[in-house]
Amino acid sequence: MVGYLHASFANGAGYTKVADIPDSWDVINLSFGEPTSVTSGDIRFNRCPATECAGVESDADFKAAIAAKQAKGKKVLISIGGQNGQVQLTTTAARDTFVSSVSAIIDKWGLNGLDIDFEGHSLSLNTGDTDFKNPTSPVVVNLISALKTLKAKYGQNFVLTMAPETFFVQLGYQYYGSGPWGGQDPRAGAYLPVIHAMRNDLTLLHVQDYNSGSIMGLDNQYHSMGGADFHVAMTDMLLKGFPVAGNTANMFPPLAASQLAIGMPATTNAGNGYVGPAEVNKALDCLTKLTNCGTYVPRSGAQPNLRGLMTWSINWDQYNGTREFSKNFDSYWP
Repeated sequence: MVGYLHASFANGAGYTKVADIPDSWDVINLSFGEPTSVTSGDIRFNRCPATECAGVESDADFKAAIAAKQAKGKKVLISIGGQNGQVQLTTTAARDTFVSSVSAIIDKWGLNGLDIDFEGHSLSLNTGDTDFKNPTSPVVVNLISALKTLKAKYGQNFVLTMAPETFFVQLGYQYYGSGPWGGQDPRAGAYLPVIHAMRNDLTLLHVQDYNSGSIMGLDNQYHSMGGADFHVAMTDMLLKGFPVAGNTANMFPPLAASQLAIGMPATTNAGNGYVGPAEVNKALDCLTKLTNCGTYVPRSGAQPNLRGLMTWSINWDQYNGTREFSKNFDSYWP
């Protein structure tokens, strides 16, 4: 189970110390590293100040708690981006600064790797960039290059995860970039070349199945948030693969089930698209066992190796002391 920790801001959910994170969480994404400017590539991780986050621990305690989590087999990553952290690596200089600044954060806190949570206008495809296997847009090419450099620097144990929105991934089934004649949103499907280029180095892809519009699934029907079907249809696209922009000669290949987790909000406060434990379990039953399926039945068959769930966020799960999301996960996958 993957959870985001509000480590640099309060966000209304209250501050949770790293030492107080329940052992339910296997991957902890420190949120967020943000750039000094949109195109600088210079990523900084500023811990939440005590004036904003009551009870925030000292730097020494923060670092010690990270090491204690890792001693239990947990992975602690720096998540880059978020809603406010627009990152556009438009130049090779920005790419190189990204590598050095992210490395500095990883080394300072002794982290296991990196989560890419680029949202908004961070990634888009230039007009004419139509082949996800051979991208030409600098922001995409430079990000891929930076991630490959970081993976090579830290070696096989480097954990790389991504948390794109559906707009940047599954929407690519219908639309890719600005389209063959221009005029479409150039961000449509813009994560696909990054995911594809890094597929052999990608530990986990957990698309945000929340704050999403309706998206067409492999059944050519539109699926909307709020129930198990949305999670099943969106995840099945990654398990089965799909033609990009409907072109059957240009297939986005499937990812391994062990590389996929499903992104969900932990509570109604955390984001649009919350579903209760019963619907979460229906989605997991359908994807892993082909039982309890609703109107959408996965084209990819039963996938018992599906890796797990991601949620925004650890803090919201802790809020009011309910821990509904993590307790349900623990009971489903003991």
